[in-house]
Amino acid sequence: MCGICGLARPAAGASPVPEDLVVRMCRTIVHRGPDDEGVYVDERVGLGNRRLSIIDLITGHQPLSNEDGSVWIAYNGEAYNFAEVRDELIARGHAMVTKSDTETLVHAYEEWGAPGFLDRFRGMFAFALWDKRVGSLLLFRDRVGIKPLYYTLTPGGTLVFGSEIKTILIHPSVERELEPRALDLFLTLEYIPAPWSIFKGIHKLPAGHYLEYRDGKVTIRRYWDVEPPADPAAAAKPVDIPALCDELYALLKESVKLRLVSDVPLGAFLSGGIDSSTIVALMRELGASPLKTFSIGFADQTYNELGHARRIAELFGTEHEEFIIEPRALELTEKLIRHLDEPLGDFSIFPTYLVSKMTRAHATVALSGDGGDELFAGYEHYQAQRLARTFGVPLSGRAAGAVVSRLHPSDKKKGTWNKLRRFTQGFDHEARLRHMRWMMFLSGRDKRRLYAPGLMESLGGIPALDADEPFAGLYDKAGRFDDTTGELYLDLKAYLVDDIMVKVDRMSMAVSLEAREPLLDHKLVEFAFRLPGDLKLRGGQTKWILKKTMERVLPAENVWRSKEGFSIPIKHWLKTDLRGLMEDVLAEDKLRRDGLFNPAPVQAMIKAHLAGRENYSHQLWALMVFQIWKSTYLG
Repeated sequence: MCGICGLARPAAGASPVPEDLVVRMCRTIVHRGPDDEGVYVDERVGLGNRRLSIIDLITGHQPLSNEDGSVWIAYNGEAYNFAEVRDELIARGHAMVTKSDTETLVHAYEEWGAPGFLDRFRGMFAFALWDKRVGSLLLFRDRVGIKPLYYTLTPGGTLVFGSEIKTILIHPSVERELEPRALDLFLTLEYIPAPWSIFKGIHKLPAGHYLEYRDGKVTIRRYWDVEPPADPAAAAKPVDIPALCDELYALLKESVKLRLVSDVPLGAFLSGGIDSSTIVALMRELGASPLKTFSIGFADQTYNELGHARRIAELFGTEHEEFIIEPRALELTEKLIRHLDEPLGDFSIFPTYLVSKMTRAHATVALSGDGGDELFAGYEHYQAQRLARTFGVPLSGRAAGAVVSRLHPSDKKKGTWNKLRRFTQGFDHEARLRHMRWMMFLSGRDKRRLYAPGLMESLGGIPALDADEPFAGLYDKAGRFDDTTGELYLDLKAYLVDDIMVKVDRMSMAVSLEAREPLLDHKLVEFAFRLPGDLKLRGGQTKWILKKTMERVLPAENVWRSKEGFSIPIKHWLKTDLRGLMEDVLAEDKLRRDGLFNPAPVQAMIKAHLAGRENYSHQLWALMVFQIWKSTYLG
């Protein structure tokens, strides 16, 4: 696992790309690769790599090339099945000098060309490949978007790229300017979907895409996606549930087995939910030894899942470690926002960072259960959308919302009020947005109150969520699946990649830990999207087919218990330990000076939240994160 960076010129310079510039770019991401640093430069291209050594610890130095130095690569990721591809390439006459997946990718590109060579590999990756023979720089991002990759074009036509935005900001021609549309998307969704980033002109390469830079021009193409069924009527045919469960179990086991390949110690994150418990059970069945597991808990028992995790740890005889998070963990706020590079409103960056830090003391690789919710319909908003479709309740939903809003929010993590309030808030958004409306935190009405005139003018009014990419291009395809699977498709292409994977990648890499996600193996993803939606969300039961499959090895109380979610008691902490920080960064004079938000509605939210009349934790935390980010990156 590594971090990469670099640049490419539209034409050869009189001298090579400045090596010191690429080195300075590399030094911003030492945390991604503390074990080694490498740089390659010529008259057109500079490639940089920071390496966290996982496989082939001795000879895996990067960047590396083919035999004659005509093709160079800087690589971040793991191709878990590289050994079999390597053997095939050697049989075809390729000479290998390392035992790394990195070198295997170079020779696979030579043998089969782009993007077809990627069909041979299963894994997570983001890499740059410079082909001197044709003067083409290629950037690739893995199918699901587990690994990040950003890029920009300077005014002079130079392509600058990196695993994190901070590498790109080192280049002297890159300006730091706020992108208003990205800010609007962040406040709407709590994350910024690709291809946007918070910086104007800096973009995310979308998952399952590759970029070609040649003669100063950028072309982006898709090479992978899940596809709707060719015959929708086939979904209505009876299915053999036991056989389907056997097939799913075999795929899960194969995926976990691939991700046990490592030359360094590995472990697993364990919450006690169905996803992480599945991973640990299969690791034990596959003979992983020692089997180390790591869990995070809270003093507030309504947020604490340690009992469920302990049950699984005891059942499978793991070497188990736990950590209790206290409010003082939020002292990490500025540090973690610097690691993110752009605002992310997901509260669970804190437990993710802390469980990663705890794990790194014992292992260099951790398997996680991320992806199960987006493959098998694990979130409550899938239930909410089905309820709205079934009963057609937009008007009654708004009426219920008016009643619920008069009641005080519950102190519990998921009280009845909290669920009802979140459900009724969905009716503030248009039904055409499908289930995305259950994942939006500011309505158009809210924005008209909150956004200052300058921000409104730069946005040209309040843009619809589907006014541009990515959602403008996703809704049509989502409509070609059944309703539930179409909603999963939207989350696979947006929420999963631009919230969950951002959180896991940055927080694990902040402590130089490699996180692996067996549930996001692309073969497993393709299988899940071939299943009809009623096997994932059956009645009101989420993840039904996964739970039915894992009954054979997991306790019923872990399989069938309701989802808790990996969150923190932020709504309480904003009233206590975080109150001072909130009142400081959202002070009226600061907001007025910045000119982006109207101070009055922000102060009204603060007062209502502190008084317990409303739970504005999502909105207030998102504003706090943005203000801290702005102070950190824009001064």
